[in-house]
This record gives sequence, structure tokens and C-alpha cells, in this order.
Amino acid sequence: MNSFGILSWITFLPVVGMLIVLLLPKDNKNAIRWTSAIMTGFQVVLAVFIYMNFNRGMAGINTAEGFQFTEKVSWIDVKSIAWFGRVHIDYFLGIDGLSVLMVILTALISFIAVFASWGIEKSLKGYFALLLLLDTGMMGVFVSLDFFLFYVFWELMLLPMYFLIGVWGGPRREYAAIKFFLYTLFGSVLMLLALLALYFSVSVVDPAIGEKIHTFNMLAMMNPANYDAGSILAGVNTSWRYIAFIALFIGFAIKVPIFPFHTWLPDAHVEAPTAISVILAGVLLKMGTYGILRISYPMFPDATVYYQVPLAILGFINIVYGALVAMAQEDFKKLIAYSSISHMGVVVLGMAALNTQGMTGAVFQMFNHGTITAMLFLIVGVIYDRAHTRGLNDFGGLMNQMPKYSGVMVVAFFAALGLPGLSGFISEAFSFLGAFQSEAIRSITIASTIGIVLTAGYMLWTLQRVFLGTLPEKWKNLPDINGRELFTLVPLAIVVIFLGIHPSPAINLMTSAINTLVGVVNKSGGMALIGH
Repeated sequence: MNSFGILSWITFLPVVGMLIVLLLPKDNKNAIRWTSAIMTGFQVVLAVFIYMNFNRGMAGINTAEGFQFTEKVSWIDVKSIAWFGRVHIDYFLGIDGLSVLMVILTALISFIAVFASWGIEKSLKGYFALLLLLDTGMMGVFVSLDFFLFYVFWELMLLPMYFLIGVWGGPRREYAAIKFFLYTLFGSVLMLLALLALYFSVSVVDPAIGEKIHTFNMLAMMNPANYDAGSILAGVNTSWRYIAFIALFIGFAIKVPIFPFHTWLPDAHVEAPTAISVILAGVLLKMGTYGILRISYPMFPDATVYYQVPLAILGFINIVYGALVAMAQEDFKKLIAYSSISHMGVVVLGMAALNTQGMTGAVFQMFNHGTITAMLFLIVGVIYDRAHTRGLNDFGGLMNQMPKYSGVMVVAFFAALGLPGLSGFISEAFSFLGAFQSEAIRSITIASTIGIVLTAGYMLWTLQRVFLGTLPEKWKNLPDINGRELFTLVPLAIVVIFLGIHPSPAINLMTSAINTLVGVVNKSGGMALIGH
């Protein structure tokens, strides 16, 4: 399987699709749509293959032997570039329990987004080409084990998202796109600085030449033995390590987004086309929390333990503030956008627990939030396509007029508010229970539970305003949900219900990796604090 290069295929199949789309005549719209659907469909098939052949007992995090489907070849090898010296960068891919769910989520959401984009007419060829390029950028982030390659994919994602919002978005699309671009670019600059600091601090022996060279290998950066004595990030509990951790954290926090770096998200969501909102909430936000778990935690375990309480406080702010602002919204799409900020706060709180239960809940919540929020944005898209308004007070009584649509909506709404029997409950429960077990953040966790009540409040109030009561006369002819729209929503609803009843297939994928990560953080970070 390793020689097959399945991770390269699942990452770059969309680029193949993009090239085919660019070669097709622009008037052949059905061919463009179906080419995109077939390529993302193949991605889903490969994701299923990965799931079926994934070894649940292996744990990666900081050892190459623990990663699966690995591919490693020399990519860039230059003997000397000014003061950089010899530069060697590998094309290094691999997945473990931390990334496998994200790979599956990205394939599923990208496939559904293609069908959610079926009604796009404006510059169709450019739209689907950019959508497929965005797919590759997202997938590449989750499979990269070389920091330079990770950064390339991270930046690759920025350009298509900018144009997809700026060209195909709503009335204020240019403002939303520029805001998204500037926020993300600021985070990328901080990440680049931390990346260079890590590069010049870490050296490994190159077997080809028998001498030490600097490296971008993520796994080498996680081993304290590879840090050069006297380098800027050598040793534990140093100011520069804490600064590097904060720089990386801000870069990732903007993507999550964590308060106060969240203001780009509602604008981007409201102006983006439905399918792009689905991708933005379903996958892009997870790249931030994934980056913290994949890079910040194992590379800076001392700083991770040191900043545990501030991280939990930020999670609390996200949960409560996001829910309160969501409750104040009258725009359906903006309400769902702020609910995403609140639900990602649960992920942050679970991560701050620094124990297996909390971090398992956090990773599982990343996946579950991806599927649930994708359903919610698709639901908003269905009603907007018919009524051309998202005002929550403009509707009422839609349950009788659109019964199929309302049935799917009920599943999504109750999953979002954490109803037992649906997937959102399991991951939120694990996150809160894990955080409660940590004495350092127990009081913060107790305060954060108010978010559960607030979420139920705004979700049920929204359901009441839009779907119950008397149907206004102007909506008497609204057609119910169609087959294509059901095709995008029903698979997600099945996943939400199945994992709510039987979460083990997802949890078993990540247990070994999470246990290893918790061990790395608590052992290295705890010893560092004792030494300090």
C-alpha cells in the first residue's frame, strides 16, 4: 500500500480534475460538473479504502514507524543557498489516528460541495477549477509530515478561497474576501517565522553525505535531541520557545477561529456561496485545531502545559460569546456562522484538558462539527435558493409546506444542540468530561457548560421562528427539497445518526494516536515545568 502512493492520489486527484475542467469548452457545463463530481467521488472511494485498511493499533505523532501509507522522496536538495547552507526538503506524506478522520471528512465534504454547486452558472469553469484546487490544498495539509510542504498546502488553500468568495459571493463579497485574505495572511507570516526558527534550530544527519543538515521534517522537530545546542529554540521553558508557540498558535487560531481573531468568519460565511460556506465550516476551520495538535503540542510540550489555562479560557469565551452572539442574529446564515465559533470552542476546551478523554472528544468534535455544520449551511442554502432571503423573521410554518426539508433540518438542529443519540452529543460530552477531570481548568469547564443551554436556546428559537407557526401567504408555493439537495444532505444525516448511536468506528481510529500525544505532552511538558 505504501508503494501505491494512495495519499498522493487522494491529494492530487482534484488537480487532475482541475486540468480536465480547464481543457473542456466553457459551454459544456454538464461535462465540467460531472468531471468535478467524478474526481471528488474517486477521492471518497480512496478515503473508504484508507478507512478499511487503517491499522487502529498504530500510533504516529512523533515516530515515522507509527504513520501509515507513508511516502517519502527527496523533493528539493540544493547544496548551498547563501546563509541557509545546504537545503534539503522531502516530499513526506503519512497519516495516523490524528489525521485519518480529517482525510475522510475532507473527501466527503468536497464531494458534497460539488453537488451543492450544481446551480452555479456564473463562470462555471473557473468556479469548479478553483474548487478542485481548494480540495487539494485542504487534503495536503492533513497528510503532510514535512513542515515546508505543510506550509505550501496551507498557502495553496488561500488563493482559491479568496476568489471563490470574491467572485461568486454575495453583495459584500469583495470586503469579505479581502478580510479573509488579510487575516489568514497575517497568521501565515507568523507561522513562517516560527517555521524558520524551527528549521535553524533542528539538525539531523543526512545519510547520503554523512553530515548534519537543517531539516523541515516535523517528526525531527518533535525530538529534543535534534535541537542544536545554543540554537534559538533549544532547551525548555525559554522565552523564545514560548514566543514561537504563540506565533504558531495565532496562525492556527485565526483559522479556527478563536476569539479575538474570529471577526472574518461571519462576513466570509454570509457572503460565500452555499458550497463554499460548507467547505469553510466543514473543513477549513478544522485545519486550525489540527495544526495545534499536530505541530504546536508535540513540538512545544513545555509551552503547551504552561498555556493550558489561557487556552481553556479562550475555549470558554468562544463557547459562550459565540452562542450569545448567535442568539442575537436575525440572518439565518450568520446565526450558523456564530454557532460554528461556539462549537469550535468546545474543541479548544477539550484540547486544553491535556488528557485522553478530552482530546479524543476534541478530535471527534472536529469531525462531527464538520458534518453537522455542513448540513446546517446546506439547509440555509435550500431555503435561500427558493425565497431569496435569510431573515429568520420572514418565515414561519415551513414544516407543513416543506415536510421533507423540515425532517432533515430537525436532525441537523438537534445534533447541533447536542441531543443524545446524535453525534454531537458524544463528542461534546467527551470534551467536557475530559476538561472537568483536569483540576487546573475545572472551574472554567463548569462555567463553559452554560454554552449548552444557550445553544439549545438559539437553535430551538430558530426552529420555532422558521418552521412553526403560521405560513405567510407569499411562501404558499415554495417547493419542497429536491432529489439533488437530498443527495447532499441525507449522507451527512446518516453519518450523524450512526455515529451518535455507535461512535466506536470513529473513536477507535484515533485512540492510539491520542494516547501517544497525551503521553508526549504530559511527560515532556510536565518534566519541563518541574525543572523550571
